[in-house]
Amino acid sequence: MKNEPTPLLAQPLALPSLGRAALYVGLFVLGAVVGAAGALVQSAWFPLGLLLALAGEVGLCFGGALAARGRAGAVAPAAGWMLAVILLTTSRPEGDFVFASDGGSYIFLLGGMAAAVMCATLAPTRQPDGGQVRLGK
Repeated sequence: MKNEPTPLLAQPLALPSLGRAALYVGLFVLGAVVGAAGALVQSAWFPLGLLLALAGEVGLCFGGALAARGRAGAVAPAAGWMLAVILLTTSRPEGDFVFASDGGSYIFLLGGMAAAVMCATLAPTRQPDGGQVRLGK
C-alpha cells in the first residue's frame, strides 16, 4: 500500500493562527465601517454615491480575499457589512431612519449582498500541488 495523501475533506479542522484571526476581525470591522459609510453616501449623491458605495464594498471584499488567500477573507468583511446595514435599516422610535423607501436603497441592499456573494465565489483559493492532482494520472 502506497503512502497516499489524506483527502482534503478527511483532514481535521485546523483553527486559524493568531495573525489570520486578527486579519479576519479587522476585515469584519472594516466591512461594518464601509457598510455604514455606504449607507450614508448612497442616498446623498444618488447615482454616483450608490456606485461608490457598492464599489467600496466590492473592493474591500475582493481585497480581503486576496489578502487572506481564500474565501474567508471575502466573507469576513461581507458579514460586517451585512450586520451594519441590517442594524441601520431599523427605524428609531422618533421616526428617524437612514434608508429611504426608494429604489436606490433597495439596489444598495440587494446589490451589496449580490456583490459579496460574487466576491466570495470568485476569490482565489489554494490549489493542490504535486503530480497527482490531475485526473487520469
